This record gives sequence, structure tokens and C-alpha cells, in this order.
Amino acid sequence: KGIVNYFLTNEELKNIFLIGPDKDGAMLEGSKDFAKKFMNKYNIPTAKHKSFQKENIKEAYEFLENLRPPYVIKADGLAAGKGVVIVDDINEAKNELNEMLLKSKFSEAGKTVVIEEFLKGIELSVFVLTDGNSYKILPEAKDYKRIGEGDTGLNTGGMGAVSPVLFADEKFMKIIEQKIIKPTIDGLKNEKIKYKGFIFFGLINVEGNPYVIEYNCRMGDPEAEVVIPRIKSDLLELFSNVACETLNKVELVFEEKAAATVMLVSKGYPGSYEKNKIISCLEKVAGSIVFHAGTKSNENNILTNGGRVISVTSMDKDIKSALKKSYINAEVIDFEGKYYRKDIGREFF
Repeated sequence: KGIVNYFLTNEELKNIFLIGPDKDGAMLEGSKDFAKKFMNKYNIPTAKHKSFQKENIKEAYEFLENLRPPYVIKADGLAAGKGVVIVDDINEAKNELNEMLLKSKFSEAGKTVVIEEFLKGIELSVFVLTDGNSYKILPEAKDYKRIGEGDTGLNTGGMGAVSPVLFADEKFMKIIEQKIIKPTIDGLKNEKIKYKGFIFFGLINVEGNPYVIEYNCRMGDPEAEVVIPRIKSDLLELFSNVACETLNKVELVFEEKAAATVMLVSKGYPGSYEKNKIISCLEKVAGSIVFHAGTKSNENNILTNGGRVISVTSMDKDIKSALKKSYINAEVIDFEGKYYRKDIGREFF
């Protein structure tokens, strides 16, 4: 809605530093149609795609019929993380289109729908911090969205994450910078969009070639819980330099250690779940950082207050060692119906 614009046009607030894009810049995340057009204009690699509205739903059917399954259908706007559907059956895909375009399943967010080809590969998340001119590439991460082990079941807000991502070596990161990051920053400047803050690049590695799945205008979660701990530089100093447009004058230093986070969730999540379960043994956690996601305090107790309850982050010499610490403490923390995936980062060791 443009909180940055609001601050900049308000006499009492305009000198307060805000880390975040203006309303135009936020469209990178706020509209998948805008993001796709932006990527096309600046030759940023992404899946083949086309946008449709209810007036041309027959064309949408035809476009689907010319794609190979699985079919990827995305509501253009923000839909609380539920606006992306991936299905294998053509009739199911057409039904989903009807729900979005004709039955307003996602209200305004679904007035325009983006259909795109399915890309097969390994996903990773790359982040930059930019002052609108220069940028710093933050540690990359890989998160795990599915509720079930082996990446099965429903999508969630994220069940865990690791950093670094072992296949994202120096050569691959250089390709990402040249083909994706630099064209994005240059494109924003060319569009006269003043973008200050984080850009999240949701990427997929297809046989050594990176493609953009989506942009976010913020740090991802739970990736933030493994990326931020690996930044040795002073975060406040980085933010100050973003605000003053002097980011090129500071050095970004990473922690060499690996970080791994495991998310503890409520029974039933991402479907219906109960709240107000007492969380015990938090004081017994050792060697990990405990991030509260969906909790609340009540008199002398900490209670569950969401689907994703607590994220346990640890750091060590490698991903395997960091995960071992996180899993020890994931077992220590207790609440009724606690669930967590036991295979986070397993492919890296």
C-alpha cells in the first residue's frame, strides 16, 4: 500500500529511515504479472508464461492444453501464501482456473491469473540488500516448504532451512549475479523505481542454469533464521548505509560456519490446528537460538498461538553438525501435538 511513499510525503516522518521499497518497487512481489513483464523486459530468465483474465478464459484453456503437466497456476496478487497451485491433471487445472477467474476464489488477488510452465530442478533462495544504486549479496539458503518428509504433502510457510547451499558455488553464484541480480537492479533504476531494502530471489537450478520463480520484497521465513545469523557485519550499520545510499562503502562479512533451522509446528498444520498448548523446557535449550513464530505469554506460561510455533537455529562447522544441534533442541522443547520434519538438509550430507 506504499508505507515508504506515506513516510516520504509526510513532513513529520520524511526524515525517518525506512528499509523497504516504495509502492512501485513493491509490485515485484505484489503482482506476479508485473514481475513477469519486468523479467521479460530485462531478459531475466524465468519460466514460459502468460497472464489471463476472465474475459479470455478460453485462451487460458488453450494455453494450458499446449503445456506439459504439471500445470502451474498463480493468482496475480497476494493471497496469504495460497495463491499458487500445481496440479498434474488438465481438468483439475481448468477447474482451478474457473475457481480463480469466474468464482473469485482469491477476490482481487485472483482477477488476473498467471499460467506458467513447470520447471524441474532444485530450488534455492538468494537475497540482496540494495540502496537503490549498489547492492550486497547475502548468504544464500534453501528452505523446505512441504509438510511431509521427502518433500511430500501440503505447502507450508516453511518447515526449515539451511545455509550455505552446497551446489551454489562461486561459479553458479556468478551466473546468478550476471543474469539475474544485476539486470534486476539495473532494471529498477531504468524504471525510475527507488528501491531500498531486501530483494528475495526465489530461484530454481535447472541443470546448472538459474531461473527466477518469484521475487519477494523482504527476507523470507524461515530463511531469515539461517541467513541473518551468518552475517558477521553490523546489521544496523548496513541499514544506515542503505538509507544514506552509501552501501558500496561498507564490507559485508559472512560467518564461515553453516546454519540450520528446524520449525516446530502444531498438530494439523497447515490445516486446522489447536492453539493454547503449554510449551515447556525452553530453558533447557543449549547451543541454539530459539525464534518464536506463533507463541504468546500467559501469566507464567508460554503457549502455542499459531501453526508454525518455534524455529530452532544452530550453527556449526557444516550443515550436518548444525542440524544435529537443532534436532537435539527440537526434541527438548515440548508441547502437545508438536511436529517437525526430520529430513531437513538431508540431501547435503
